[in-house]
Amino acid sequence: MMRKVSTTRAEFLIHKEQIQLAWQGHELLEKKRTVLVKEFMRMVSTVTKHADALQQTAVKASRSLARAEAIAGVEAVHSASLAARGKLTLGMKMVNVMGVKIPQFSRHGIGRSLLERGYAISGTSVSVDEAATAFEDEIETILQLAESELRLTRLSREIQRTSRRLNALEHYLIPQLESELKYIQMALDERERSDHFRMKLIKRALQEKNEQEA
Repeated sequence: MMRKVSTTRAEFLIHKEQIQLAWQGHELLEKKRTVLVKEFMRMVSTVTKHADALQQTAVKASRSLARAEAIAGVEAVHSASLAARGKLTLGMKMVNVMGVKIPQFSRHGIGRSLLERGYAISGTSVSVDEAATAFEDEIETILQLAESELRLTRLSREIQRTSRRLNALEHYLIPQLESELKYIQMALDERERSDHFRMKLIKRALQEKNEQEA
């Protein structure tokens, strides 16, 4: 259903400008979506890589823990784990990708040296250190995967949002503006023809009057 529009020359020019701006916006949105899709595909590859890495580090950590418990004993491993407790500090900043805020994590306190883990070096089996390192690696991989999955989610939402805006421009706004422009043009043409016909009638009437007076 066409909106009620004013069939004036000024409205005609306004509609022409609106259509031009709509197509410019359409072009920008297409470029934006192209960049976002490329980044999305890159992040899909990154998520897959981190998921595979997590599976490997999880297996390694599980085996390292079993080995440490077998060599040092369950109690010794439990005691070392209590001593090694610490805080994990996470920071986050937002990176801008075509207007989309993408999170980027910074983390401290994951990978630690032997002296930083809190238990006595002399009285602790090397297998416990290996298990601690393996689990720190697993935590690092979990955070990498979480960051890449969060990025992927943000990109997916923005791609959908951009696609909806493109569809609205392509299938609703631009066709409506073009239809209204055509309607205004037809009305102006019809008015011009009517004015031309009316002027001819007036000219003929004036000629006939002049002839009668002569």
